[in-house]
Amino acid sequence: MKVFVNGKFYSEQNAKISVFDHGLLYGDGVFEGIRAYHGRVFKLKEHIDRLFYSAKAILLDIPMTHQQLMDATVEACRRNGITDGYIRLVVTRGAGTLGLNPNRCSNPQVIIIADKIQLYPPSLYKKGMEIVTVATTRNHHNAVNPAIKSLNYLNNILAKIEANTAGYEEAIMLNAEGYVAECTGDNVFIINGNQMYTPALSSGALHGITRQTAIDLVGEMGIPTSEPNLTRYDLYNADECFLTGTGAEIVPVVKIDERVIGNGKPGPVTKKLVKAYKELTKVNGEPIAKR
Repeated sequence: MKVFVNGKFYSEQNAKISVFDHGLLYGDGVFEGIRAYHGRVFKLKEHIDRLFYSAKAILLDIPMTHQQLMDATVEACRRNGITDGYIRLVVTRGAGTLGLNPNRCSNPQVIIIADKIQLYPPSLYKKGMEIVTVATTRNHHNAVNPAIKSLNYLNNILAKIEANTAGYEEAIMLNAEGYVAECTGDNVFIINGNQMYTPALSSGALHGITRQTAIDLVGEMGIPTSEPNLTRYDLYNADECFLTGTGAEIVPVVKIDERVIGNGKPGPVTKKLVKAYKELTKVNGEPIAKR
């Protein structure tokens, strides 16, 4: 595997950064997870846009332009023979002192890894997933804003640990007010009648790229989306439920906290959405092969 680090490609064994990098010491940095399908990098511009938004929010200057990052991401896929896979783009604060002060860091590190990923067992996509609500509260906006896709992911990891310990793959996280925010790595949606609902971004949900794609695709089916405050009651009594995420794609949910959702099987709208999403990935994205 060839890994991009600051403008050059290195072997997996030689792709290194300093142990004094604040990305390692303090989780001080930002990242993006991006997918490649059918020889194209899906929604690449949107992912790079979000990376720059996250970086701006933490006063981190990315030492590459938007276009340079897009080109480097495509090149990373090309160098690794990736036509269908997963790209992790990371920007750290850079090496500094053992103190917190980010102003003592120099040379932000840009890292791009193009590889494969499998978040959930294939059977869950066919049968649907069972999930559980956990006690770990989603970060407050005035703490670490959930809109920032930062390297400090401990909030999500703690919730994931709770889910795994309870025997589940994924978990619902509530915000400080008790409303549904998102899952540990995915946005959550429900369908009731001819209406789709998802937590508002202000609830603590990530500005998901796949989230917006789902809203757009379902809208094309004539189903509008609203973003109210949702409680677990709303989820329990939904006709359908599914999760979205770049790594996860679209995953049906058939049971939450032991409450069966709908008829206990992936719903018709969810199935249509999965099909429409797969069709979109065939034609949308930056081509990997040189023109």
